[in-house]
Amino acid sequence: MTHAGWSDFDFDGIGTRWEISTPEPLPSAVRRSLLGVVEDYDRSYSRFRDDSLIARLAREPGTVVLPAGASGLEVLFRKLYQLSRGAVTPLIGSSLEQLGYGADYFLRPLGHPVPAPRWEDVLEWNGTKISTSAPLVLDIGAAGKGQLVDLAAEVLRSAGITEFLVDASGDMLHSGAEPLGVALEHPYDPTQAIGVVELHDHGALCASAANRRAWGDGLHHVLNGATGRPVETVVATWTMAATAMEADALATALFMVDPKVLEEEFVFSWLKVYSDGHAAYSAGFEGTLFT
Repeated sequence: MTHAGWSDFDFDGIGTRWEISTPEPLPSAVRRSLLGVVEDYDRSYSRFRDDSLIARLAREPGTVVLPAGASGLEVLFRKLYQLSRGAVTPLIGSSLEQLGYGADYFLRPLGHPVPAPRWEDVLEWNGTKISTSAPLVLDIGAAGKGQLVDLAAEVLRSAGITEFLVDASGDMLHSGAEPLGVALEHPYDPTQAIGVVELHDHGALCASAANRRAWGDGLHHVLNGATGRPVETVVATWTMAATAMEADALATALFMVDPKVLEEEFVFSWLKVYSDGHAAYSAGFEGTLFT
């Protein structure tokens, strides 16, 4: 999704496709900075590479010190963990691996679903410092890609670039005077759209869908941490917020938490599509659904 006539800088990072769109081509120094930010993030948080910081915690209990942005992740995950009663958790990695979604992409269940470990039993997370009492597979994917979108936007702003679109395969942040129309992908047919939403200046839009990373019979990446099972009642969500990190996390949380509960703690708008085909959305979701 790009502005007509803008220049695109495309690359792969953290397992997804990125498009950075700007009115003028990006200078080479800015491109290098963007690639460096993405690589640094992957080296810190990826559970799919052996040399990442959090990979150490999967091998043995211990302590790691993460980049400054980890403090924001801690606050967000802690709040969502409490609001969801453990359903949204950064400890979901072992549950995903149990169902086959691990570093080797085996994509075959190793056994029955297993709940994620309880945060209060095994994890101490204070700002940038994480300590564990047992080997843990951390997965910050519910908010991580969104946070990285925000970090990429910071690189652009620091370079004096005020108009841009950062699009990480559907998780996006827009800066510009003119609103951007974004199609909402049909959860059962990626070639179709179920509607269109307008993304305004300094606005973030993130989506989560059960069909995006699905395998086997009814298996997909959006798990309820309290049960270790894929969510069956919701198939897709979209959220709009001031930051991509919050929008990303809330798109996942909507699979498991009543929107009214989330609205008491966060300022955002949302659209939620259920597995029976009906949709619900907030009054502030500025979009049009096709009939």
